[in-house]
Amino acid sequence: MKTEFLGKTLSGPFTIPSGIVTCSANIIQRVFDTMPEVGVLTTKSIGPEPRLGYREPIMAQYEPGCFVNAVGLTNPGAERAAELMSALTIPEDRFLLISIFGGSVEEYVEVAKIMAPHGDGLELNLSCPHAKGYGTAMGQDPELVKEIVTAVKAAVDIPVIPKLTPNVPNIGEIAQAAVAGGADGICAINTMGPERYHSHGHDILSNGEGGVSGKAILGRALECVQEIHDCVDVPIVACGGISSAENVRHFQEAGAAIIGVGSALIGMNTEEIAEYFRVLSRDLEADTEAAEALVRYDIDMDFEPVTLLQNRRITDNICILTFDRKVSLQGGEFIFLWIPGLGEKPFSALTDDPFSLVVINLGAFTEALMTLEPGTEAYVRGPHGNAAVPPKGAKIMAVAGGTGLAAVYQIARDFGNAEIFFGARTAERLYFLNECAEISTLHIATDDGSRGYHGVVTDLLRKRLQELPKAELENLIFYNCGPGPMVHAAEAVEKEFCNASQIHNGIDYLTKCGVGICGACDALDGSRSCVDGPFLDAT
Repeated sequence: MKTEFLGKTLSGPFTIPSGIVTCSANIIQRVFDTMPEVGVLTTKSIGPEPRLGYREPIMAQYEPGCFVNAVGLTNPGAERAAELMSALTIPEDRFLLISIFGGSVEEYVEVAKIMAPHGDGLELNLSCPHAKGYGTAMGQDPELVKEIVTAVKAAVDIPVIPKLTPNVPNIGEIAQAAVAGGADGICAINTMGPERYHSHGHDILSNGEGGVSGKAILGRALECVQEIHDCVDVPIVACGGISSAENVRHFQEAGAAIIGVGSALIGMNTEEIAEYFRVLSRDLEADTEAAEALVRYDIDMDFEPVTLLQNRRITDNICILTFDRKVSLQGGEFIFLWIPGLGEKPFSALTDDPFSLVVINLGAFTEALMTLEPGTEAYVRGPHGNAAVPPKGAKIMAVAGGTGLAAVYQIARDFGNAEIFFGARTAERLYFLNECAEISTLHIATDDGSRGYHGVVTDLLRKRLQELPKAELENLIFYNCGPGPMVHAAEAVEKEFCNASQIHNGIDYLTKCGVGICGACDALDGSRSCVDGPFLDAT
């Protein structure tokens, strides 16, 4: 569906709003390459300096299709973001809209100058409802909006599009101020709020409050777009609860030129998102309503209480936590463990009945888990991710390090006919060996030779593969899980003997939301490990 927008003829009328899915250069490039319906690619908001954002939980679902989030403007900083954006290959029929933010007029100008050479336009985030010192307060002042837009326009030679907050009595007045400052278009709306959401008597979001998105804000978003269209004559990028072709038509009738779809993509893997936009485009052309049936309104983000039964120390920074209940999950799936006040992190289950997990102390959250007392109540959500499904009759070769053993143990246990290769620096860092030996042929390697093979586990793997005839090599399926360097080394060895199609990797990416929205767990090929994995095909 060809669409005219700010001097470019685009391949489609859709965008994915800032902060949703397209939050890394890897993901953006994949969308450029595979989803022509998404004519405008909007980046996550970029500021002058790197920001880690808020710790998890960063998102909660309070009704199907309705969410509250507080990510905290996570970004690598303008200088690094410019490097990443400069490596993109942007098709002629696409528009890269780089979202930026700042704490002052001067910071907006600073970031704009750095980012402008790498995009087709700049979105000014004037509307984040939960980041202190940024966002909504700026966007509620028409004079300040005009000042920021005027200053940025004077500093760059590409279109400037302020993103407006719905948390104002008269959004048309704000839009008029933006256009008076030289705005080339308007984006509306950002999330509403902020609001709080509780579970089991605790604030879910680590920030306490966050912006409301999804179906809950659809009506307000449509109202705002109509008000803006009635007040100014510039292109409007509309977003806020849109999920169906009917929604799209209503926003187009209200004056929107580009349609943003965000929360509706929650839980979809990359191929499902591509299919969703294809179907949505066909709906608009054929006057049908098929796309919304693809939206995952069945996403379960509810927390269930668990009580810690045992905290067994393996070594100084490794422990196994065992809880009082069963969790229903398959090999490859993962859960989130939430400790109110501390945060949440994803884990593969070592066992599911009773539920247990392995912890390696890598930061504040895992350090707290190391000393968690029996009787402590925690909460879990999930499962998330995709279950591993080895080909029928295949022999499983599982290579693990650190907490990666949990994921591959489940796969070997569920499917049998498996060999597990488990590596560690020293013997004291090995665990669950008897259990692994019961369900598989177990191979152990330690860097110092204190147990098993003296050397790295990938060398032991190579020796084993050298023993196998070609027919057996062709029947292997590999699951590698653990630290990135170990996984990449295992993949390299496996490719010496087998095809890449036989290899699946689970790397400890920074998975934050678990439902594919925040983009924190992006892989090099633009996959998101939480919805496309956690085991991703080797390339």
